[in-house]
Amino acid sequence: MSAQPPPGVLSLRGISKTFGAVAALTDIDLDVAAGQVVAVVGDNGAGKSTLVKVLAGVHPPDAGTITFESRVVEVPTPAAAHRLGIATVFQDLALCENLDVVDNLFLGHELRPFRLDTVAMETRSWELLRQLSAKIPTVRIPVASLSGGQRQTVAIARSLLGDPKIIILDEPTAALGVAQTAEVLNLVERLRENGLGVIMITHNMADVKAVADTVAVLRLGRNNGLFDVRDVSTEEIVAAITGASDNVVARRAARRTTTSEEGLPS
Repeated sequence: MSAQPPPGVLSLRGISKTFGAVAALTDIDLDVAAGQVVAVVGDNGAGKSTLVKVLAGVHPPDAGTITFESRVVEVPTPAAAHRLGIATVFQDLALCENLDVVDNLFLGHELRPFRLDTVAMETRSWELLRQLSAKIPTVRIPVASLSGGQRQTVAIARSLLGDPKIIILDEPTAALGVAQTAEVLNLVERLRENGLGVIMITHNMADVKAVADTVAVLRLGRNNGLFDVRDVSTEEIVAAITGASDNVVARRAARRTTTSEEGLPS
């Protein structure tokens, strides 16, 4: 018996967004299932940031539908996205350097109004970090003392507080070294193992090949390819990003195929 496909959580159909005369997104379709990592790639100006902001409730779409857990929804504000179960970790992370890990996780979400329940917050902080197999020695260390990978860990852990179904990671490995990048990619694996759908915005093809299940290419605000990562080469993804259907790589591949065929017996 064949395995059942994972249940769909998020589905976009025909999403469009304009800013004045600029069409940032045109008829975008995208699907994300539970336990699936979808990499969204594209050149600068392809519409990646606008798509993130539409899903995060920053910019309402001008057209199209968003379906979340089989029902059509609207995401007019960030609070609405959070209530639905869509969490976004933006590239700037928005962490307070002078506060420790616990205070960053619960800033604005203290467990009791007018009185901080520090014991419960510390306990919950450790639960979140263990869920991510995080490498942070203590939850009372100031964020300013953490590495780039550890800061990304704190930001992702904070996004899990509302028990989301979809996590959006905006360039999660940008400006990180090799070891820190590996640390963040391990976090993405943990999210998948915990059954969350992950949308990873990235320019890094190595990251795509390392952790993504599917790669969706945006070009000039439109869909320009949807690929199973197991069946696509980096060159094919880059060709879809640039729109170069007859680039050097493609011509070389065609020549190799022709040469091989010519060498076959008739």
